[in-house]
Amino acid sequence: QVHLVESGGGLVQPGGSLRLSCAVSGSMFSINSMGWYRQAPGAERELITTITSDGSTGYADSVKGRFTISRDNAKNTMYLQMNSLKPEDTAVYYCNAKIIYTGENFSTNVWGQGTQVTVSS
Repeated sequence: QVHLVESGGGLVQPGGSLRLSCAVSGSMFSINSMGWYRQAPGAERELITTITSDGSTGYADSVKGRFTISRDNAKNTMYLQMNSLKPEDTAVYYCNAKIIYTGENFSTNVWGQGTQVTVSS
């Protein structure tokens, strides 16, 4: 069984920065693509950025130029550097990984528990 644990959320003033981490633990698996989603109150969960196993990235227009996704494959950890934060970035942030368990030829979606990010003065 694979588990994802996010950390690094909190309260920050507009214009500030935060760095989120997502640690993947478990055994007998490999990680395909990973991504960060967020869900604001009353809104649907939205995909904001992805990173493939070879490091290719993609960003939603709402965060492009401000957020940077990265991953350390040796540590099975993904990061989200968030700069120039705005009040509209306030949401619960979830990490997601497409896991391939050893012996299987398909990927399984695994989610973290979420971490709250609040941007407010």
